[in-house]
Amino acid sequence: MAKKKTKYICQSCGYESAKWMGRCPGCGEWNQMVEEVNIVGKQPRHSFQHTDPNHQSKATSITSIATKREPRVTTQMKELNRVLGGGVVAGSLVLIGGDPGIGKSTLLLQVSAQLAKTEQKVLYISGEESIRQTKLRADRLHVSSPELYIYAETNLEAIHLTIDEISPQFVVIDSIQTVYHPEVTSAPGSVSQVRECTSELMRIAKTKGIAIFIVGHVTKEGAIAGPRLLEHMVDTVLYFEGERHHTYRILRAVKNRFGSTNEMGIFEMKESGLTEVENPSEIFLEERSKGASGSTVVASMEGTRPVLVEIQALISPTSFGNPRRMATGIDHNRVSLLMAVLEKRVGLLLQNQDAYLKAAGGVKLDEPAIDLAVAISIASSFRDQPTRATDCMIGEVGLTGEVRRVSRIEQRVQEAAKLGFERIIIPENNLGGWTIPGGVEVIGVKTVGDALQQIF
Repeated sequence: MAKKKTKYICQSCGYESAKWMGRCPGCGEWNQMVEEVNIVGKQPRHSFQHTDPNHQSKATSITSIATKREPRVTTQMKELNRVLGGGVVAGSLVLIGGDPGIGKSTLLLQVSAQLAKTEQKVLYISGEESIRQTKLRADRLHVSSPELYIYAETNLEAIHLTIDEISPQFVVIDSIQTVYHPEVTSAPGSVSQVRECTSELMRIAKTKGIAIFIVGHVTKEGAIAGPRLLEHMVDTVLYFEGERHHTYRILRAVKNRFGSTNEMGIFEMKESGLTEVENPSEIFLEERSKGASGSTVVASMEGTRPVLVEIQALISPTSFGNPRRMATGIDHNRVSLLMAVLEKRVGLLLQNQDAYLKAAGGVKLDEPAIDLAVAISIASSFRDQPTRATDCMIGEVGLTGEVRRVSRIEQRVQEAAKLGFERIIIPENNLGGWTIPGGVEVIGVKTVGDALQQIF
């Protein structure tokens, strides 16, 4: 006979303990240990199988396995297709996370309707809204199709039966934190429930060839709520980012087994739903002030797409003993490093200056190629000398002040030339081996000092 046993599980990392602890030994988080009842004894469990359960799989030599291209289903949203790697793969498990109210349900409802219009059945399962509430939202978005089925349920067994009955090609779960497995005694949204429900959904997706989209809530730090195991189990992890005060949303891929990671898609939230932005560089630069010091433009790569972003810097004398260093959209430690390089290698006295930096448009930049633009914007604000409005900077800066080569330089320069930039500062080692667009002056520099001499 099965026995009930109490245990405590960390809601951040899934660490299990026989007694309650204030701080989790696994991840170091405080007040994350939650009591759960564990039934000890033999219990039937479904085994994960890639193929027909009636046939036993065997080990096969890799040279004798026949390969073929995985068919993809493309949606009408080119931005979503780009982030997914070219479209939706049958049998894939996609996790979409984002802040509350950012537009996750809106995006998936629009995508569901687009897929349903291709005469493929789509099952939209809502654990947070009733059928009528989902219908009202669909009417506001002008979404309707006879192949789109709405189902309000949180019991995973009932969801499984409905999938077997309808046999859809696509399933949307909104959200995984509301779904519960009746054989697991813990509350919905707990580590055990999220792990078991995701494992069962993965088995359904792989055995039946159904593409399943899962909506996941995020924590205060912006990570997917629940154990990190959730992100390891799925095929693709997408983050839907943006500020509530802005209408633009960024869909970013951080894991993708079927395509490139760090891809980015730009959407604009309107009254009728989300619309895709085909040229995000124009949006990030449309409100740029001409003749203002501390403003530079960098050609950054987001996956395979070049994006032009304005970097703004404000350098002012400090009123305190320790100067402040604040950055939005740029790594704070990178700003401190570049200011140290400018002070040591170029001679700018920045140790008594407050520094405030920002990547305009709410975008987050984390690649090394933005170093040169950040350094020049700091020097521009410190000297109070504006850069030319038609200048664009690309390059990584080392601790000795050298400007190092970056990848995909040709795509970056072409994107800058397309938007009317006339002079582009790049690392000298990136010169040669590619064709420079007409009407553009490309200048190669070895050090940060050389770049400052060219610009000022």
